[in-house]
Amino acid sequence: MFAQAKPKGTTYQIFDGKIFRETDCHFPARCAGVEHYLKILAPTLPDMDLVINTRDWPQLNKDWGHKKAPVFSFSKTKSYYDIMYPTWSFWEGGPAIALYPTGIGRWDKHRTSISAAAKKWPWNKKEGRAFFRGSRTSEERDALILLSRSHPELVDAQYTKNQAWKSDADTLYAPPASEVSFEDHCKYKYLFNYRGVAASFRFKHLFLCKSLVFHVGDEWLEFFYPSLKPWVHYIPINPKADQDEIMKYIKFFNEHDTLAEEIAERGFQHIWDNLSDKDVTCYWEKLLKKYAKLLKYDIVRNKNLKRI
Repeated sequence: MFAQAKPKGTTYQIFDGKIFRETDCHFPARCAGVEHYLKILAPTLPDMDLVINTRDWPQLNKDWGHKKAPVFSFSKTKSYYDIMYPTWSFWEGGPAIALYPTGIGRWDKHRTSISAAAKKWPWNKKEGRAFFRGSRTSEERDALILLSRSHPELVDAQYTKNQAWKSDADTLYAPPASEVSFEDHCKYKYLFNYRGVAASFRFKHLFLCKSLVFHVGDEWLEFFYPSLKPWVHYIPINPKADQDEIMKYIKFFNEHDTLAEEIAERGFQHIWDNLSDKDVTCYWEKLLKKYAKLLKYDIVRNKNLKRI
C-alpha cells in the first residue's frame, strides 16, 4: 500500500459495504470509538484501504524528512502530513481519568449534561474567576497554577494526578487535586484550555458551559478548530504568557463583563450548532468519500483482516 514503511496505526478496509480490521488493536476502546462511525457509514461508502492512528501523536512530520502517506490522526500541527479525523472520544475511549474511568466518550451525552449545567449556572451566577483542573502534561500550564497560588481571588487552578505522577514534585510541590466534572466547570466565568501531548480533548466541552474560553496556543489542531475564530468565539493566549500577562487578561474581562459574556455565548452557539453527533458523522462521510476518490488502484479484499 505504501512506498515506505507503514506508519504506526491500525489497518482497516471497507469492502463491499463491510468493515475489516487487523486482529490486534493497541487501544481497543479507541478503535471502538472509530468503528462506531465506520459501521454507520460503511454500507454507503466505496471500497477503500485505511490506516487509522489511534495514538495521541501524529506520525508523518515533514520537517523530519518523512514521506507523504495516507495515515489518519486525530490531531496534528502544520508540520505533519497526517489527515485529521474526528477523534474516537466523540463516542468512546480516552482520556481515562477517575471521573471517567473508561474514557470521557459519548459527546452526545456530554452535550446534554453540560448544557443543562450551563442553565443551572447562568452568567450572572458564575464565579468571576478563571478555572483549570488537569495534569502537568506541559510546562505551559505552570504559570496559571502559580498565579492561582498567589491570587486565588482571580484563579482556581490546580494539578491532578496522571499515570506518570510519582510525587508532589510532579504537581509543582503541592498535593494533587481531585478531578472536577465538566458540569462543575460551568460554575466559573473563565475556563482555560491547554494542549496535552497533542490537542486537548476538553476544548469542545468547555464551550458548552457558556463560559469564556481562554485557549492557550494555536499549534495543535483537531478537525473543527479552523472553524473557531479567536476573539469571536474564544480568547487566544500565548503559550509563553507569564503570570502577569495572564492576570491582565482576567482583569480585563472582569472589567468588561458584557463583552466576556457575548464572546462566551458565541462560542457556545458555534459548537452547539456545528458539532453535534450528526455533524461528526457527516464529516466522517465526506472525509472518507473524498479520500476514496484519491485512491489510484483497485481495492482487493485483504484476507488478513477480520470483519468487524
